[in-house]
Amino acid sequence: MKKMCIFMKISIIGTGYVGAVTGACLAELGHDIIFVGRDTKKLDLIQSGKSPIYEPGLDQLLEKNITRISTTVDLPDAIQKTALTFICVGTPSNDDGSIDLDQVRAVSHMIGKSLASADVYHTIIVKSTVLPGTSETLVIPILEKESGKKAFVDFGVASNPEFLKEGTAVVDFFHSDRVVIGTNDVKSRTVLEELYKPLNAPLYATTIRTSEMIKYTSNAFLATKISFANEIGNLCKKMGIDSYDVFRGVGLDSRISPHFFRSGIGFGGSCFPKDVRALIAHARTLGVEPQILTAVIETNEDQPAKMIELLKHHMDITGKTIGILGLAFKPDSDDVRESRAIPIIEALHKEGAKIIVYDPVATNNFRHLFPDISYAEKAKDVLNADAVLIVTEWKEFEDLDYRGKTVIDERRIGKARKESAVYEGVCW
Repeated sequence: MKKMCIFMKISIIGTGYVGAVTGACLAELGHDIIFVGRDTKKLDLIQSGKSPIYEPGLDQLLEKNITRISTTVDLPDAIQKTALTFICVGTPSNDDGSIDLDQVRAVSHMIGKSLASADVYHTIIVKSTVLPGTSETLVIPILEKESGKKAFVDFGVASNPEFLKEGTAVVDFFHSDRVVIGTNDVKSRTVLEELYKPLNAPLYATTIRTSEMIKYTSNAFLATKISFANEIGNLCKKMGIDSYDVFRGVGLDSRISPHFFRSGIGFGGSCFPKDVRALIAHARTLGVEPQILTAVIETNEDQPAKMIELLKHHMDITGKTIGILGLAFKPDSDDVRESRAIPIIEALHKEGAKIIVYDPVATNNFRHLFPDISYAEKAKDVLNADAVLIVTEWKEFEDLDYRGKTVIDERRIGKARKESAVYEGVCW
């Protein structure tokens, strides 16, 4: 990979998924990175060249670029030593689905105070997922008040949303479909264009507010595509049609494309559910009723029950031991946020079933949610259950012996489909 000739000193506030990946990948491009956080355990891991999250390839990047990486809990010091700051803190959901901006608000106050004594033009980039208008109505006013300086005159502010997929985030960063930059000043836009030049990715420069909306619209559309595929998949199941064959044909249309037509039990993770709910809540504050987006969430919440319905066609599950293969919301991740395994296990509990589960990397995270169920050390141990539900498509599940088993499959594991004594696909 060709590296840019102008190297920058960059602070990354937040050591979670977005911050860790962004900082490590920018270090690979030759920049000096200061990770800023409150969790000293995560900072110590980064400083030793180890990732604080499970993400393929991230450990290697951190270890390779360790000489360009430092960590600190001292945010003001990091601001003074760098020219760019990425805000990568969490924006979780409130109980009503709206976005919780407490972390964004807190770091904005701290950055603003630090800018008061900065003697260079410092650019603050909001990479956290925030609703349109957040940078202009929350972040910038706080920065200006705390610093006594003027945005776009004394310091820059930009929006730079991430489009990384968990499990392939490192690859996604270096092979981006596009880089979206939202700015209101030439200096900030120029510095970000220079920063991302080595990626040779299409660069779309727009306003800050539009950039923020692009992130939400992208996630909302992909979530919509999944829920649409599930609704069609439910119909196909009733008619004895394989929905995947249908979408292979549909996806050949260049206007549609085959991506994200994954019929099954719906989407999970830290982005799609949270972002769609936040957009719904925000739309309602503006007097707009988002009918399609509301249906997207309703369809997604209903879909996991399909596995239980199919299983009950073949057995009375009260008192039976049901095995779950896969706890992470997707393979190559230990993220269990909004995992479809959660509502499935809750439903099995209500039916009086006993439960044994297995996941290659997400067990520890899941154990916090369900400490009282059985956790298998090996995937094959789950196959001793009265029935098996395949919830995450980990590659190792392709190598199991499903002969004589009852399997309800959400992830189209080919070997299970061929070998099981009783086999049901959710949408095929």
